[in-house]
Amino acid sequence: MWVEPLGLIEGQAAAAALAADLALPLAGGPLAFTLVRLIGPDAPSAALPLSDVPEAWQKHVLALTYPLPRFAGLAMPCEGGRPLVMGIINVTPDSFSDGGRGIAESIAAGHAMLEAGADLLDIGGESTRPGSHPVAPEEECRRVLPVIRELAKAATISVDTRNAATMLAALEAGAEIVNDITALRHDPAAARVLARSEASVILMHMLGEDPRTMQQNPRYGDVALEVAQFLADRVAAAERLGLPKDRLAVDPGIGFGKRLPHNLALIERLPLLAGIGCPIIFGASRKRFLGTLSAVETPAARVPASVAAALAAASRGAAMVRVHDVAETVQALAVWQALSGGAEEDDPD
Repeated sequence: MWVEPLGLIEGQAAAAALAADLALPLAGGPLAFTLVRLIGPDAPSAALPLSDVPEAWQKHVLALTYPLPRFAGLAMPCEGGRPLVMGIINVTPDSFSDGGRGIAESIAAGHAMLEAGADLLDIGGESTRPGSHPVAPEEECRRVLPVIRELAKAATISVDTRNAATMLAALEAGAEIVNDITALRHDPAAARVLARSEASVILMHMLGEDPRTMQQNPRYGDVALEVAQFLADRVAAAERLGLPKDRLAVDPGIGFGKRLPHNLALIERLPLLAGIGCPIIFGASRKRFLGTLSAVETPAARVPASVAAALAAASRGAAMVRVHDVAETVQALAVWQALSGGAEEDDPD
């Protein structure tokens, strides 16, 4: 049984609708939803106003309103802030957008992102672009551990890896979050390593388990529902393996085994993932589908398109956006937050 929040509103409109009992807060706010689509056995086919939700479904609707706990100690938007901004640092020779950085350059880039307003940093040593080849954990560690050790002195650090050996070494070096594109499917030892730690974990959807083949004719019936069900199943599996739900977040995996229509559908229906009860992480920064939509071939030139995608995710309930262009995203989200929060007009300018 899935409940898809629809009719999302924000700012003063949300406050008025909540006061009139015409809306409910999504994950504790600041967004609110006024309609729902029920998905499951004997569910009505049309969207419903909240007043018409059948009694059997009401507890599932109310579950969408519960505020989310902090993720890795970081505040969620329900506490009055904007979505978190995660800066991407790829210590790789072949990442699609920013490959070629060495250790010193990566450390400098991390400090620059923090000065620009990043809330945390995601450090990876293996490119997972379509068609990329795997990197041995030993080489992955050689690349990322010096960067993690240094930047962990200044910020919350996530390590982007699917290898248990790298996870363990990164956590010992100061990382607090593991970001696994395979949702703990690649390495059987990963869940054991993480269950013994206090790390928070991002579980991402990817079609299959290999970036080399994920873009080979991906097909879905209902991509949003299939991705949501996959992530709900992975959260349940992680809990069975000893990882508490309050340490988990989910990522729909934009571009990982998806074509343009799939990516657009996932962004449009991102609120569906709220039913899982974990923070939603969103990463579309500089990706190929944005280049297709904006007619910009060079990934580094897709900054406006990337910011637009991040704002779309924020307005659909994302708790964190993973980006290359931190300063631009932070500025845009600051304006969005003021508007979505119904800021007072106390500045004549």
